[in-house]
Amino acid sequence: MSRHRAPLALAALLGLAGVMHFRKPEFFDPLVPEQLPGDARLWTELSGVAELACAAAVAVPATRRVGGLAAAALFAAVFPANVKMARDWSTRSAPERAFAYGRLPLQVPLVLWALKVRRDA
Repeated sequence: MSRHRAPLALAALLGLAGVMHFRKPEFFDPLVPEQLPGDARLWTELSGVAELACAAAVAVPATRRVGGLAAAALFAAVFPANVKMARDWSTRSAPERAFAYGRLPLQVPLVLWALKVRRDA
């Protein structure tokens, strides 16, 4: 992917994920680790806002460096939710388990992608 398209693709991914937190919060609420204080819906909405903010920051060249760093931090921060999903879905159908388990290693390339966007800004 070119240096010019990578930030916009990352912004689109983050933007879509952020919107989905508000369109389908019932999917994300169960992924919130119980150790976090307060209501799961609040954490779903906060993570959606964070994804939308990162998307906007990555999309704008003037804020791309900080946006890439923030996106990398966000991808790392949501990893416990992906672990929870994998554990919670361990008894589901094979395709659902594959989806849940597949999210775990996906975090690494997402963090690296965000850091590359930062470096290239």
